[in-house]
Amino acid sequence: MKQKVNILLVDDQPGKLLGYEAILGELDENLIKAASGREALEYLLKNDIAVVLVDVNMPGMDGFELADMIRQHPRFEETAMIFISAVHLTDLDRLRGYERGGVDYISVPVIPELLRAKVKVFAELHRKSQQLKEMNEGLRVLSGHLLVAQDAERRNIARNLHDSLGQYLASVKMNLDQMGPWVSSDGTALLSGAQDSLDKCIVETRTISHLLHPPLLDEAGFVSAARSYVESFAQRSGIEARLDLPEGVERLPELTEIALFRILQESLTNVHRHSGSSSVEIQLKISQDQALLTVRDFGHGMPSGFQANAAQFGVGLSGMRGRVSDLGGHLGIKSDPHGTTIVANVPLVGTAADLAKTQGRSGKSSAA
Repeated sequence: MKQKVNILLVDDQPGKLLGYEAILGELDENLIKAASGREALEYLLKNDIAVVLVDVNMPGMDGFELADMIRQHPRFEETAMIFISAVHLTDLDRLRGYERGGVDYISVPVIPELLRAKVKVFAELHRKSQQLKEMNEGLRVLSGHLLVAQDAERRNIARNLHDSLGQYLASVKMNLDQMGPWVSSDGTALLSGAQDSLDKCIVETRTISHLLHPPLLDEAGFVSAARSYVESFAQRSGIEARLDLPEGVERLPELTEIALFRILQESLTNVHRHSGSSSVEIQLKISQDQALLTVRDFGHGMPSGFQANAAQFGVGLSGMRGRVSDLGGHLGIKSDPHGTTIVANVPLVGTAADLAKTQGRSGKSSAA
């Protein structure tokens, strides 16, 4: 069963309105009649209108003036308008109509089949557009829930690496250490090599666990986790990292903290791998309803066309954009030969329920 759309009929003559209603009745859509431009505006503000059928020559507010007022409202920028005129329209008149958003003209006497065909096309376009918007919104909600599930899984894997595998490795290390007195001189080098490899394995396991989901993110929040991560990044990469975080900030909502941390991770990874920069600046600003994270490097900038065709260069940038977009925020990127700046505007979204609602609508420290 199709979802009916609203078609607004505007004419100051009741007889003409009844005639349009009779002609368009076969379309089985919702027909709304307005006897003046002002009445039409009232209906537009209260209803989702697919097509406006409007008489050009009306007293008071004519069709062109009504079209002007309709187009001034952002809700109606894409609303289809069909002008009906009982007088001959010059090319200049038609141009005037098209400039005001008119998509077609009908001359009087009206040919019923022609009027029905034109209105039907625009009604179907509107219906398909609404269905597409609903599908996209559904995908956004599903994407948001998927991010929540992915982050939960990363947290579980990180804990298992640290608590289970980490404990087994520590046990093996204790056993190897205790074997020292019983190993012959010929086996000492082998034991020492095994102990060195195990030490590296323990360190690597701990690093992977923390990169998947640092315990500090759960225990102390983004600010503490970011400070620890940036210090570790600076040590591993040799890149000077200047960190500007607000003092005394309280815990942010969970989804916001996770999003900020993932964006920080990906941004710094890109700085290390691609920028050629010797330093990076990270700044966080918190307002009443949003967090603003800025990561700026001083390298050679992104390749030409990177931002427009991010998918060709990997999933990092598109992944950041998707994460911010799914939370109802915005990711801005500026890049030139002197460096790249990433600005993530993330709403303070706390739970999956908050995420669904959102989708329906400083002190300084340094690490080197």
